[in-house]
Amino acid sequence: MISSDFAAASSSTSSFYGFCTYAAGIAGNVFAFVLFVSPMPTFKRIVRNKSTEQFSGLPYIYSLLNCLICMWYGLPWVSYGVILVATVNSIGAAFQLAYVSLFIRFADSAKRLRMSGLLIGVFSVFALIIYASLELCDHPTRQIFVGYLSVASLISMFASPLFIINLVIRTRSVEFMPFYLSLATFLMSISFFAYGMLLHDFFIYIPNGIGTVLGVVQLLLYAYYSKSVEESRLPLVASH
Repeated sequence: MISSDFAAASSSTSSFYGFCTYAAGIAGNVFAFVLFVSPMPTFKRIVRNKSTEQFSGLPYIYSLLNCLICMWYGLPWVSYGVILVATVNSIGAAFQLAYVSLFIRFADSAKRLRMSGLLIGVFSVFALIIYASLELCDHPTRQIFVGYLSVASLISMFASPLFIINLVIRTRSVEFMPFYLSLATFLMSISFFAYGMLLHDFFIYIPNGIGTVLGVVQLLLYAYYSKSVEESRLPLVASH
């Protein structure tokens, strides 16, 4: 009877643990989707004006490569039990490819040639990663190899928030740091940080832990500088 109760308790704990892990991964997918659709207003403008104007396509190229590497890490050929990493990054890769394709479609000839070359380069690098990891590595080594590539790729993506943080501090304005985008970044990072911690996966929780810290910094800066702007707009009290 005691052993039966213990087994039932263990099963219940295991089920709750699995539920929490799955919930964290699903939450990360949802918040990541918000980030993936955030460039849509920019591309509506590009399509409407039939020009990329002064916009840069490089962030979408970098994001595409990052999503492809992380998607490969999440697939069973590389890692077991982290399929939600593969799902979110496959959706992300589809969005980034659509953005890059639109950018190429409406760019001038020089930008179009450069972006097309970079797109070919991204798929060539990704194909090389797949080939090297499948042909040169056994499964445990493959996970380590692709895992470190995904960590390096994710950390390089954090250069963008660092530039934004620097810009906010320099200009003392949150104009170029939309609140909901910063909030979605923080929520996505903390969700995947929890997902990685629950799975004891170093390659998931380390980069997303860094992303969580940067997300907190962005939200604190937003609170501080938006409050400063509101105070500066208060009417002055006339003295008599």
